[in-house]
Amino acid sequence: PENRMNDHKLLTISADVRDALASGQPVVALESSIIAHGMPYPVNVDTALQMEDLVRSHQAIPATIALLDGTLRVGLNREQFEFLGTKKDVWKVSLRDIPYVISRKLPGATTVAATMRIAHMAGIRILVTGGIGGVHRGAQSTMDISADLTELSQTPVAVVSAGVKSVLDVGLTLEYLETWGIPVVTVGQDQFPGFYSRESGFPSPLRLDEPGAIAHLLRVKWELGLQGAVLIANPVPAKDEIPFTEMEIVIRDAVAAAGKNRISGKQVTPFLLQFIAENTGGKSLKANVAAVKNNAILGATMARLLSDGERSRQLAGQ
Repeated sequence: PENRMNDHKLLTISADVRDALASGQPVVALESSIIAHGMPYPVNVDTALQMEDLVRSHQAIPATIALLDGTLRVGLNREQFEFLGTKKDVWKVSLRDIPYVISRKLPGATTVAATMRIAHMAGIRILVTGGIGGVHRGAQSTMDISADLTELSQTPVAVVSAGVKSVLDVGLTLEYLETWGIPVVTVGQDQFPGFYSRESGFPSPLRLDEPGAIAHLLRVKWELGLQGAVLIANPVPAKDEIPFTEMEIVIRDAVAAAGKNRISGKQVTPFLLQFIAENTGGKSLKANVAAVKNNAILGATMARLLSDGERSRQLAGQ
């Protein structure tokens, strides 16, 4: 759907992204929390730059999103990647944090929820991440549910991920997504993926095997005027996965350690990721990097298919 907010005074779009949007070229939004909070330096910066290169090599324009100098930045340069990857006090920005971080001119790296909203403001319809946030284990008592889920229910941006973060309650997250009418499509398999693993122990609500079929689903959803996103679950490559049963043991230990140390709020996920990396001998980081690169390729392909479809309809006079 057409979006006229990309001239908002607090939105700073890089020249290559703005030119691509103006000419109808495919653009892929990338979140920046992976740089500031998801991986250690220099793997974080190297991976983010490699994701951008993969998007470009698959004929789309990357648009990494962050909050810098009091504006919403869509499209970053190398210096800004390094800044986010090395500075210690970068905010982890979800939707609720955007006004505070912008008004205070603080540096902020965006989660899926914040990246989706800013991408939509800019007119970008495909977002690539590693795993989305969701319902945390133990949420029955903590009410810890990621804003990523409510954003998916209302913002029309398709999100390519390797599933939900496997430190979460995957079953409850899938139930929440169903309640809010968010299509969840797994690519090429019946099992919903578990981020580090190709399996999660839960069946996928929907399955499509070809990017073209997923692009058609996106067009149909948006042409019907249905609100919200589509979650595209793209399993990590088999050679890079950690088997589900092996991963689940480490995750349970990580969750127990977080509880023992009274970790809460925004600190939970970084704590869990660090614990898992240390207790898998670095295999989880390798799987994480492989997953986001794999998602970048699919995201670029999806953006290109959507762009080509729109161009074809325009030529046909529709």
